[in-house]
Amino acid sequence: MSTFVLVHGSWHGAWCWEKIIPGLEEAGHRVIALDLPGHGQDHTPVSQVNLKSYTDKLSAILEKESGKVILVGHSMAGLVISQTAEYLPEKIEKLVYLCAYLPKNNQTLIQIAQNEKKEKKSPSIVIISEDETCMNLRDERIKDSFYGDCVEDDIIKAKEKLCLEPLAPFFTPVQLTDARFGRIPRVYIETLRDKAISIALQRDMYNEYPNNRIITLDSDHSPFFSHPDELTSHFIQLTF
Repeated sequence: MSTFVLVHGSWHGAWCWEKIIPGLEEAGHRVIALDLPGHGQDHTPVSQVNLKSYTDKLSAILEKESGKVILVGHSMAGLVISQTAEYLPEKIEKLVYLCAYLPKNNQTLIQIAQNEKKEKKSPSIVIISEDETCMNLRDERIKDSFYGDCVEDDIIKAKEKLCLEPLAPFFTPVQLTDARFGRIPRVYIETLRDKAISIALQRDMYNEYPNNRIITLDSDHSPFFSHPDELTSHFIQLTF
């Protein structure tokens, strides 16, 4: 039996894993899906959220575990699981990046995102608040960016739950070392039809690191909705 800790990406919450959790549990595994501060059922004001808020919450969960976990991060949460791994490498069996940002030492998410922005001609999906503390989403861009392969019912339910996204974590550099973060096995699950993080950028990121295990999904940015059985199967394979 393995323990999976699932960390959602920007604008989402623990609710995005609802199609994944039952299959993992039926296979005999434990699953912990958390709401990062300011997301889901955690109502921390967005103006008070930073990267440390995220890593503190995740670290508190890992510290309660007696054994190692398989730590999964989607999208933005790639930074969260990376920085947490630097703090608690002894608690993590594998790091799993699900179409996620995989940063280098001293890199911010906004730096990585700007590298991709040069390749895109479409208008931004994000709307930055006047006080520059958070970001909202342009409704007309959400389906195409996040849920291109998803059925309409899932898209409607997801859009009802999307929240404001704190901006401060995007500008905070991670601090990673080979001795701690670098010693943990990494798995990258790439998504070929992703319009939120292009496959080109995904590959640029994981190619910066040696010895990643790569899993390929012919999927949009939200395989937990669009390809839940396939994604669950890949997660289970990681326990062997």
